[in-house]
Amino acid sequence: MRQARAAASAIIDAPPDEVYLILADYHNGHPQILPRKYFRALSIEAGGRGTGTIIRVRVGMVERSYRMLVSEPEPGRVLVEADTESNLTTTFIITPVNEERQARVQIVTAWETTPGLGGLLEQVLTPPMLRRVYTRELRQLAAVVHSKGNSRVKKL
Repeated sequence: MRQARAAASAIIDAPPDEVYLILADYHNGHPQILPRKYFRALSIEAGGRGTGTIIRVRVGMVERSYRMLVSEPEPGRVLVEADTESNLTTTFIITPVNEERQARVQIVTAWETTPGLGGLLEQVLTPPMLRRVYTRELRQLAAVVHSKGNSRVKKL
């Protein structure tokens, strides 16, 4: 099996801790940043804030469901959603910028593709599509932060 990876990042004009709080809040914050066109539903099975949270997400044009366990390897800086039924992980990395007045937010998803031609197509076609989704997600994150203050997003 081959490893596939998709990523996007942006500078959010808000303090990193403010951005992280939105990402780690699966009751109110995180659902607001998910583009409805791609994320069909998000439900909470356990927790709801940071480590130990279990969410179920339905995504894609051809609906697919993931059951994700949330961890915080570096609280306030790194949030990881790991699918409980596969090796797929999505990591949110928040890095302070400009003396902590802004946050660089990176979204990275990694997974092993299936063997054969299907896996090769998945490795080639899925990352560009996910980058578009994550670019929208980062814009929505900036909008949510902006609604709580005066923030902007700058694409990297």
